Amino acid sequence: MFTPGDKSNDLLARLNQFMERHIYPNEDEFEAQLEAASERFAPLPLIEKLKQLARAEGLWNLFVPPAFAEFSPVGGLSNLAYAPLAELMGRVLWSAEVFNCNAPDTGNMEVLMTYASPAQQNTWLKPLLNGEIRSSYAMTEPQVASSDATNIELRIERDGDQWVLNGRKWFITGAMNSQTRLFIVMGKSDPDNADRHKQQTQLLVPRGTPGITLVRPLTTLGYDDAPLGHAEILFENVRVPQDHVLLGEGRGFEIAQGRLGPGRMHHCMRLLGAAQRSLELACERAESRTTFGRKLSQHQSIREDIARSFSEIEMLRLLVHKTCRKMDEVGAQDARDMIAACKTSVPVMVQTIIDRCMQIHGAGGLTGDYFMAEAFSYARWCRQADGPDQVHLMALGKQIIARYAGDQS
Repeated sequence: MFTPGDKSNDLLARLNQFMERHIYPNEDEFEAQLEAASERFAPLPLIEKLKQLARAEGLWNLFVPPAFAEFSPVGGLSNLAYAPLAELMGRVLWSAEVFNCNAPDTGNMEVLMTYASPAQQNTWLKPLLNGEIRSSYAMTEPQVASSDATNIELRIERDGDQWVLNGRKWFITGAMNSQTRLFIVMGKSDPDNADRHKQQTQLLVPRGTPGITLVRPLTTLGYDDAPLGHAEILFENVRVPQDHVLLGEGRGFEIAQGRLGPGRMHHCMRLLGAAQRSLELACERAESRTTFGRKLSQHQSIREDIARSFSEIEMLRLLVHKTCRKMDEVGAQDARDMIAACKTSVPVMVQTIIDRCMQIHGAGGLTGDYFMAEAFSYARWCRQADGPDQVHLMALGKQIIARYAGDQS
């Protein structure tokens, strides 16, 4: 019913071969290099080497949509065609960067493809597409409920031919990485505008601009996600030229809405891979361990957990693929009901699936000896990333009620 197509299937086979040859065998090496690194947020030699291999094999910028096919060696892929590829990358949490398909860069590159001027694209998009630099998207703030993006308080003011930024951001993914060169920053430039969705502006801010302070790295359930990292950032009288505005003054909210839809789906795609791998590991564990005179796999409760997990993964995959097809047919804006359904269903159910698989591994499932504990953290984090579940459920409920009962309240 939801067929990714021959092009996707061919890429999936090639990507799977790459994972088998270069990714899975290097998981321990990744951890060893990270542990030995003098700077946890610097690029690892392993990743840089694998990026060169992936690019040479044409497994590069696979996320690029058909509208921007010139930016991808494979000519651009639909959301449905990309979904199985992103799922496969999700089996190893750091692998997406190897193919230049990692968050937040994919979303930032799509923003630059869609909204940036030719000069801005030449300065920032080209090196991002080449994997030469990394980027961050700075919207969330610690002092306000950023689930309502109109609450943000970072001030953007004009001063002659410059913009001046003052404020604080946090949980800014990628900001700790030493290769990050660009912050896309959302702030309030017109706080008194009667239309609260036109109060915001987004600016392109080079990392080395005076007045930017990386206050601290942040963790999620104890993981610092090095070498990518999440940061709290302070902007104090940060000045950038007026031509660093993205799209135009007062259009920041519009950009944010356009950016977040595909990004939410990419997280859901990758989470499917994390859940599928967890299930496979749980099955192997159940066959290899014995309790009370028989294999774990012969215990009824284990079989039930495996069965539930298998069924839930299949349901989630269908939901993701159906959503992708709708996005391909009508665009992200008109598919926002299905995107919200994915955003509020996939992370929480994957969290439950991984939890079951961790339990089957006993105490070991809680350790870094297996990938599941970090994958659990990722799934939990995704329930906050790009907007918390409650906001999406509220918006989806309103939309569904209006559809079937005509209620617009």
